[in-house]
Amino acid sequence: MAMAVLVLYLTFVAAGLGWKSYRQWRATGSTGFRGFHGRPGSLEWLAGVGFIAAILVALLAPILQLTGLATPLAALDNRPVQVAGIVLAAVGLVATIGAQQTMGESWRVGVDTQETTALVCAGVFGWIRNPIFTAMLLFATGAALMAPNPLALSGFALLAASIELQVRVVEEPYLLTVHGAAYREYGSRVGRFLPGIGRFTAQG
Repeated sequence: MAMAVLVLYLTFVAAGLGWKSYRQWRATGSTGFRGFHGRPGSLEWLAGVGFIAAILVALLAPILQLTGLATPLAALDNRPVQVAGIVLAAVGLVATIGAQQTMGESWRVGVDTQETTALVCAGVFGWIRNPIFTAMLLFATGAALMAPNPLALSGFALLAASIELQVRVVEEPYLLTVHGAAYREYGSRVGRFLPGIGRFTAQG
């Protein structure tokens, strides 16, 4: 099962980042990658570094399990949990790619404060403001359940924390600056990661 996790993660990186970036470049002349910024030690910097570290940990975890250097937790190492993990990972992979396509030319990895992209509110973005991140977390949950060693679970926790930071301290402030009242109104109607949860209040 650890080998399946490794293949899934490599597929996710290839399809969700590599292929999408290539298609973005063919359509716009830009790969969509803006990178992670911020002063070292700042919340913005931690979000970016944490995200990269989480992906590397997630790739390392099944490798260590294959070599016998990491052992699945007994309570989670059973067939029903593994099957649930496969389903979640598959749904998360498909949902990530689908949400990326909905964004069209507005898709980015990171933000560039000097550019303005269209505010996407259609499709799944009408239910959740950050469906790509939600789908990524769904995928990561499934992968962690397929080979649930402590390193894999730690990688998932780091990914969740990094995504939360990225959205709250980088992307939402950027979108509020660029789109102002339109994004605030959108955020008052649509949840952050789940429908109805994390909507903006009158105070922001």
